[in-house]
Amino acid sequence: MKQYNHKYISEFPLKVKPMGEICGYPVRPGYFDSNGATVLPMGVNFTIHTHEGTSCELLLFHRGEEEPYAVLPFPEEYKIGDVYSMIVFNLDIEKFEYAYRIDGPYEPEKGLLFDKNNILLDPYAKAVAGQRIWGQKQTATYHARVVRDSFDWGEMPQSKREMSDLIIYELHVRGFTKHDSSGVEHKGTFAGLKEKIPYLKELGVNAVELMPIFEFDEMLAPRKVKGKTLIDYWGYNTVSFFAPNSSYTAADEYNYEGRELKELIRELHNNGIEVILDVVFNHTAEGNEQGKTFSYKGIDNQIYYMLTPDGNYYNFSGCGNTLNCNHPIVRQMILECLQYWTIHYRIDGFRFDLASILGRNKDGSPMNNPPLLESLANDPILSNVKLIAEAWDAGGIYQVGSFPAHKRWAEWNGRYRDSIRGFLKGENWESWNAAWSVSGSGDLYGGLYSDYAGAYAGYNSCINFITCHDGFTLYDLYSYNEKHNESNGWFNTDGANDNRSWNCGAEGETDDPEVLSLRYRMIRNACAVLMCSRGTPMFLAGDEFGNTQQGNNNCYCQDGEISWLDWSLLEKNKELFKFFQFMIDYRKKHVVIRKKLPNAICGMDLLHTHNIDAEDLTIPRDARTFSVSFAGYDKEKGRDDIVYVSVNSYWEDVEITLPQLHMAGSWYLSVDTYGDEKGRYCYPEGEEKRVIDTYVLRPRTVAVFTARSFYQPDQEC
Repeated sequence: MKQYNHKYISEFPLKVKPMGEICGYPVRPGYFDSNGATVLPMGVNFTIHTHEGTSCELLLFHRGEEEPYAVLPFPEEYKIGDVYSMIVFNLDIEKFEYAYRIDGPYEPEKGLLFDKNNILLDPYAKAVAGQRIWGQKQTATYHARVVRDSFDWGEMPQSKREMSDLIIYELHVRGFTKHDSSGVEHKGTFAGLKEKIPYLKELGVNAVELMPIFEFDEMLAPRKVKGKTLIDYWGYNTVSFFAPNSSYTAADEYNYEGRELKELIRELHNNGIEVILDVVFNHTAEGNEQGKTFSYKGIDNQIYYMLTPDGNYYNFSGCGNTLNCNHPIVRQMILECLQYWTIHYRIDGFRFDLASILGRNKDGSPMNNPPLLESLANDPILSNVKLIAEAWDAGGIYQVGSFPAHKRWAEWNGRYRDSIRGFLKGENWESWNAAWSVSGSGDLYGGLYSDYAGAYAGYNSCINFITCHDGFTLYDLYSYNEKHNESNGWFNTDGANDNRSWNCGAEGETDDPEVLSLRYRMIRNACAVLMCSRGTPMFLAGDEFGNTQQGNNNCYCQDGEISWLDWSLLEKNKELFKFFQFMIDYRKKHVVIRKKLPNAICGMDLLHTHNIDAEDLTIPRDARTFSVSFAGYDKEKGRDDIVYVSVNSYWEDVEITLPQLHMAGSWYLSVDTYGDEKGRYCYPEGEEKRVIDTYVLRPRTVAVFTARSFYQPDQEC
């Protein structure tokens, strides 16, 4: 019989006929190269593989029921190699859910955990049943549903925007709109986020990074703390890598799962906003030896997980188990997963949680050239997709600046976060690292002036951030000296202790006007520095209007007021929002901040770091003030683009001397986070203040200057 590629479903022959009957259902051997469950004109193709399993059964369930109404054992002739495949005819996908049972040896010391009584979720399931209603456990076991993919993307081209041109906005789908103040109809859902797209456009971001949206079970291990139920709110314990989280939908999507998410992505794309997914391939929700067996453990535990010599789980993730990512079977699954989301959901990029695990061998040791990272970097389907690594793990590997890039991978720049946080609060010993960070972390990513996208891919490798989901919000960073995680139920022992935060004179909420004034200035400082740093900026949703988590820096279990964005703060802190708007727009207008340009016509150096005098290119080790100059010729605008950023972390005024422009032109003040007598912090083009030679930076202030030349490109400076 002619074999058809599973990607061309419409070409499956209509005249394929059953070759046998199992449990009353007509069947025949299936398409062995099509993992998961696939709708065919005559029925459904089911394919699963197990290396050590000795037999396999397909279970069919009525919706919401725990006992199968049909059990179909795979005959031996329906197996090739380790792969079982069977077409079951005349199935209505809307009337059943499915799972598997696999038998085999039970030898825990060898990592073999087969038990023919375990009901196992298909690793390639496109939808998981029983997860629809947030906060409710609907079934005791996980079942899959067969999905009919009929979404029409039209002629939407794939985004070709460069990484350096992105401004990334990290958000939690539920927390973004769940609060009553969000003003949306479909709170806490993909549809609710879609309603907020006009807001995202107004803010100016051009990429959203969604915290985990793969199917996870928030009720996997609920806890009661002081009468409140704590759950897996963030979603970093994946149940199914191929299925969207069904509790994030506003409406039922039986057998059309993913439609609402696709509508969201299409609308984001139509508004010029890319979509990056935070993906978790370092562990699963099955946990350690005390965890549940609901999928991988019962299919091939010894393949999917890193195991110690006695059969226990290595825990480099800090979550109980660690995926054996560089085993060929696991590597294939991860690659197919990312291809699936790229093709069927048009995802623009992936941020890999604890990505250093992706470079470990089966015994946990770091690999010099991890095959998974190389495969993802060179895959043709993923060639235009952004790949972003959180370049560390919970097992002690820290690879910021040295993650195996293969010319493709970018990194969350942890040093940027730490050095900028430290310097802004007054830790002057961070001056060197902070200055390097603002100028693009060239010491980490390939040299100050390099265009070479080699092992370290230059500025495109650097994702700059000061805040993210993991840690304080920007408001809390300047409102708390210490974390306040008591409500998490671990006696304030969870969450990072090294926050480099500062309460500005009062711990937590206060009415002191001087403290509040300083706090908002520090927030503006952080925003101005982030948007004027070379590399790709990312910030946490809500930072632009002073959202708070009440000092909790680890809200992974908090589904409530602590984690949900309070949109009433947008009106309260409207000036802060406008400042973020201005800085985002300023960054977009000045390409010289984002990337290296041709030499400036005026002859000014492309990039330099400075002390308080621009002629002094050395920064003392204990400097309280530094500046960075960016210069180049903007071909599109037909003129030089020159920006000067000065950061004063000192508690007193500091006078700085600006660079000599070597041309007929002047410096103009675009931003001063201290504010003028009219309460203005930023000046649009045409309204800037002209600056002659020197400028006084007020205490704890960031200023941004723009140079304008009177010369045209064909004239000499």
